[in-house]
Amino acid sequence: MTETNNLLLYVSDPEASGRFYAGLLGRVPVDVSPTFVLLVLPSGLALGLWKATGVEPAPTASGGGSELGFKVAGAADVDAAYAAWLARGARIALPPTDLDFGRSFVALDPDGHRLRVYALADAA
Repeated sequence: MTETNNLLLYVSDPEASGRFYAGLLGRVPVDVSPTFVLLVLPSGLALGLWKATGVEPAPTASGGGSELGFKVAGAADVDAAYAAWLARGARIALPPTDLDFGRSFVALDPDGHRLRVYALADAA
């Protein structure tokens, strides 16, 4: 079995989505074309933004049906990320909230893909 090394999101405008993610995550795209943008995250996972109208077979779902998770060390880091992402113009679907698993917020990318930043609660 090969390693998981990339995640693809189907988007309407790869270049606009690339700018959004580059600003939000502080990463420079390593590949940019009119139909595809690739960013490599600190973990080594690559995030591909592929123009939905060119994918074969055609995607059957759009943004909002799943989430990308970004785990941070603690609740204060969730709040700091929220402030930073909000300042960069991210649309917020859920402001920082304490949930059963810990503290979290959810932002949306230009295509409505859900981005959850979270910190796990301390185990009691």
